[in-house]
Amino acid sequence: MSTTFAGRTPRSSRHRSIEAVLIRAATPDDLPSIGVLERQTESAAHWAEREYAALFAKDAPARIVLVALDDESKDAQVCGFVIARYALDDWEIENVVVARARQRLGVGTKLVRELVLRARNQGATSVLLEVRESNLAARRLYEKLGFREQGRRNDYYNLPTEDALVLRISVAVS
Repeated sequence: MSTTFAGRTPRSSRHRSIEAVLIRAATPDDLPSIGVLERQTESAAHWAEREYAALFAKDAPARIVLVALDDESKDAQVCGFVIARYALDDWEIENVVVARARQRLGVGTKLVRELVLRARNQGATSVLLEVRESNLAARRLYEKLGFREQGRRNDYYNLPTEDALVLRISVAVS
């Protein structure tokens, strides 16, 4: 049965409230979904399958991987993820990807906010990242969350060659 509101059909799942998105730590079972999302996103950092598999290896560098699920049901689909390396004081976001159908709906914001919160709770002093200079949507997201430009890495990216902007946010509890 379909319900209409004011002569319109209900919003599609693409327009669901951001509150319906659940953020949780990723598991090895999420790797296929993470890989699919990454391959569908031109601006993502493209890693080899073995690099994703190594995220959960016992001898892997200290990383956190969070996934966004499109709802809290048993059949929820991964609609975004963030990967960050961490050390005692500084965390570095290595990759943030949101499914095309869920972009500009707050999923990326929710993922990065959760990562920053976890960094703060673990005693980090800052979170940093690199972003393509031309990736205006990502830059706006990071700036909205409080990241500020700290530097530039010339010709950092390939295909096309482009500078990376280094952004940082202080998360130290005062």
